[in-house]
Amino acid sequence: PGDRIKTDKRDAINIAKLFRNGDIVEVRVPPALDEAVRDVCRARTDASDDLSRAKQRLSSFLLRNGYRYSGKSKWTPAHMRYLRELALPDPAQKVVLEEYMQAIDTCIDRVARLAEKMKQLLLDWEWEPIVRALMACKGFQEVAAMTIISELGDLRRFDHPKQLMAFLGLVPSENTTGNRRRQDGITKCGNSHARWMLVECSQHYRKAPKVSIALTTRQVGQPRQVKELAWRMQNRLHSRYVKLKMRGKKENKIIVALARELSAFIWEMQNKLS
Repeated sequence: PGDRIKTDKRDAINIAKLFRNGDIVEVRVPPALDEAVRDVCRARTDASDDLSRAKQRLSSFLLRNGYRYSGKSKWTPAHMRYLRELALPDPAQKVVLEEYMQAIDTCIDRVARLAEKMKQLLLDWEWEPIVRALMACKGFQEVAAMTIISELGDLRRFDHPKQLMAFLGLVPSENTTGNRRRQDGITKCGNSHARWMLVECSQHYRKAPKVSIALTTRQVGQPRQVKELAWRMQNRLHSRYVKLKMRGKKENKIIVALARELSAFIWEMQNKLS
């Protein structure tokens, strides 16, 4: 139990004991530019979330009033044209529709401005080669690659990829005592932004390995070792997905397992290029 007494003298003694035992570890402080890039990436994610909410509010409003879009896909140019030409009978409802449309347009502009700012920051960023290399992998475009690298920073501080997996909270939680061992869901400790983005990118590896035209374009100018690693990543993760699927594992568990292995590939890529 704690003694509920805290003084500078006691703190100094505890710090001295930790230092003597070698329990004090170095903490990486990111450079100012790294923090700036991270803030812009997070702001872009927030803007994208706000856009999704604004679209959902408008969809709910129209559905509540009996308006259903008969087209194939929502939020396409055709769907937006349908919304702008929609004539509601009540003047108050017209105001609501216009307000929701204005909110969507505002969010779209925010996302575009922040995405453009990310492009500008990438040009002078020390991690640009790593971001470009990550974009040569399936499932990663500029936003996803910059978000992950800005959140994780220099991965050379991790001696083994398992340390990175634990840092991301992608390892199983455990409650073991005596002869009884119990493992549960992932710990969800560490950086939630990077973990979320890895899970999103892992969705792409459900499909069979393939180098598409878009991926080929992103791989232009990349060294051979990056292309080989990207291809090995596709084969490994898709094979892992198929095996876990055949074992009857749930889809979400499989995707998280892929995200865990994906973090190891990112660790390997940065260590090879650094």
